[in-house]
Amino acid sequence: MRPAHAAVVLAAGGSVRLGQPKQLLMRHGETLVRRTTRLVLESGASRVLVIGGARVDDIHAAVEDLPVELLVNTEWQEGLASSLRIAACALARHDAPTLIVGCDQPLLAASDLLALLSSAASATSGCAVTRHQDRPGIPVVLSPSVLRTAHSLRGDRGFRDILNALPQDGLAWHDAPGLAHDLDTPANVAHAIAQGWLDPSASGSNA
Repeated sequence: MRPAHAAVVLAAGGSVRLGQPKQLLMRHGETLVRRTTRLVLESGASRVLVIGGARVDDIHAAVEDLPVELLVNTEWQEGLASSLRIAACALARHDAPTLIVGCDQPLLAASDLLALLSSAASATSGCAVTRHQDRPGIPVVLSPSVLRTAHSLRGDRGFRDILNALPQDGLAWHDAPGLAHDLDTPANVAHAIAQGWLDPSASGSNA
């Protein structure tokens, strides 16, 4: 039987451009970090890591009743790479794919995660990415060997360059236009509220 995948929820960022923690924005009465974590758990992950950094207490409080591992990134201001290195270290002995998900895609669905996992299982690279204007983006499924390259990452670029360097015919792509809607700016949030993707209050009780 194929070993179950692990999953990482990236929730350490400071949401500087937004001006409030995007992880604590609400959709249907649920914070995005909790919603994302719940969807990841529904994917059947054997381990789920939630990495907090800025507002770590609030982030972890939102998911502390779920069966997840709570990790703290004290170097979150460096950018995405710092969280990915923590994830790779925690999963150093995990010999199965890892699903990596952010918290700023209000239209993320469980079907997206299952499609990525299924595609990765049949890809020669063992990896599957979400297409963002023909660039690889998250959610993403990484093979153990690719995840272990996280030690070389710096700043805020993540695995994009490493994935781009793989043979492209061996990399699985997931097309989900709804995942292009993220929450980097107040305008993004206002649009999401207008579309009914976020609750009108647009923040968690601790935001």
